[in-house]
Amino acid sequence: MTNVDRWMLPDGVDEVLPEQAQDVEYLRRQLLDLYHNWGYDLVIPPMVEFTESLLSGSGSDLDLMTFRITDQLSGRMMGIRADITPQTARMDAHSLRREGPNRLCYAGTVLHTRPRGPLESRTPISLGVELFGEASLAADIEVIELFLQTLTTSGVGAVHLDLGHVDIYRGLLAEASLDTDLEAELFELLQRKAVGELDAWVASNIQDKRLANWLTALPSLAGSVEVLGAAKTALAGAPLSVLEAIEQLEQIIEALTDADISIYLDLGEMPGYHYHTGVVFAAYVQGYGKALGNGGRYDHVGEAFGRARPATGFAFDLKSLVTQGCKHRAQVGGIFVAAGSDPELHNQVALLRSQGNRVVQGFAGQTVDFEELNCDRELVEQGGEYLIKKLS
Repeated sequence: MTNVDRWMLPDGVDEVLPEQAQDVEYLRRQLLDLYHNWGYDLVIPPMVEFTESLLSGSGSDLDLMTFRITDQLSGRMMGIRADITPQTARMDAHSLRREGPNRLCYAGTVLHTRPRGPLESRTPISLGVELFGEASLAADIEVIELFLQTLTTSGVGAVHLDLGHVDIYRGLLAEASLDTDLEAELFELLQRKAVGELDAWVASNIQDKRLANWLTALPSLAGSVEVLGAAKTALAGAPLSVLEAIEQLEQIIEALTDADISIYLDLGEMPGYHYHTGVVFAAYVQGYGKALGNGGRYDHVGEAFGRARPATGFAFDLKSLVTQGCKHRAQVGGIFVAAGSDPELHNQVALLRSQGNRVVQGFAGQTVDFEELNCDRELVEQGGEYLIKKLS
């Protein structure tokens, strides 16, 4: 590598420079305070863990996203975390072992072997909450309400909330009794909403007429909240778990009636259905080509640690929240103080800093660039007194 190349970063690895870093840190504090006010305790998981712990119950997607290194002390394989949820599950199951509902929150950088999408960072700052130990729908509603409050606190407006429930597809899939290959084919067709191909596939592989009708109806069950009425008709007589999932979505929507959002339902979409076990949700905003944040229920995440408690939660990339939200941090410049040895000058600087001011002390012979120092005022001595003057 030449000297010219030493400044380059790997593709997808980004740095956060001062102005954005202050916005990121300000919002991080605001959101962690918000979660604290809702009863969520902050945890700081380690950056690396043994892979058998880090990847437990997370599925192949996370496995492929995880960098691996060899622990020089034990010789065992470690992973650099690509997701914090499995770490909080380990904490709930092993480190904390609380008996009642356990509310945890976190904020930390994760590392991905490859970006999740075009132009995405491989080093997002993952921020979110997890609620363990409560299986009721009330827990899902609490988490979704906090998810929406996160967006409000971040200054993100005109939110589109996508809602779904994996038990709709899972319940129909259980009726089909397909082998692994056929199950994968059906899943792929439904995700692509390839209606013509789906109809032909169902005609060839599903003998039960009612089940065939339910499966072919799924791609059309997408739209505003009115789609739940159509789903009740199209899926009439479906397994109980399917009908209960539709009822749960109705209750969630009723609980969110005061939220200033638009709600979109897609009952045929199953993001991570091997991982999720209930309601799933995501937030979108106009002009941003991917979900700004997502979450859902995943009741088996702690199973590998010997304690499969109910679990629900969500996660955001903090840097994305900053870019899509309004700036809340007041853009206040600092106070420049020229070099000097007067004890009173030293006292004034200490006083200003104690009052929360940004004070930049100059050096002897320094060429001052106030814009570079982010200073809009200057401490000067006049008539034996020190005064703050605005810089022109």
